[in-house]
Amino acid sequence: QVQLVESGGGLVRPGGSLRLSCEASGNIVSIYNMGWYRQAPGKQRELVATITSGGRTVYANSVKGRFTISTEDNVKNRFDLQMNNLEAEDTAVYYCNADLRLTRLSGTINYWGQGTQVTVSP
Repeated sequence: QVQLVESGGGLVRPGGSLRLSCEASGNIVSIYNMGWYRQAPGKQRELVATITSGGRTVYANSVKGRFTISTEDNVKNRFDLQMNNLEAEDTAVYYCNADLRLTRLSGTINYWGQGTQVTVSP
């Protein structure tokens, strides 16, 4: 079964750091247009950061300079979000998202992860 699996959420104090990972499992040929989104209680889901397969990144203004989205050359089908200097306003459920190609002749399908809770609190 093809799915995106997130890990790395948790509870951290303001000013602390967390690293989220998202890995595509199952039979996948390639991964594109990777991103992290978040949804706080009572708010709409919002974009946090995206990265293309070519390495081009986009960040929400609220996280610029604090968060870094990345892929690793040695770990296929995985991308990470390094979160530094966390603030209470970063508290949310974080979701990863990506376009996956399942066969060499098929188009891509968009997938969401199940979400991981990040809580920033003293």
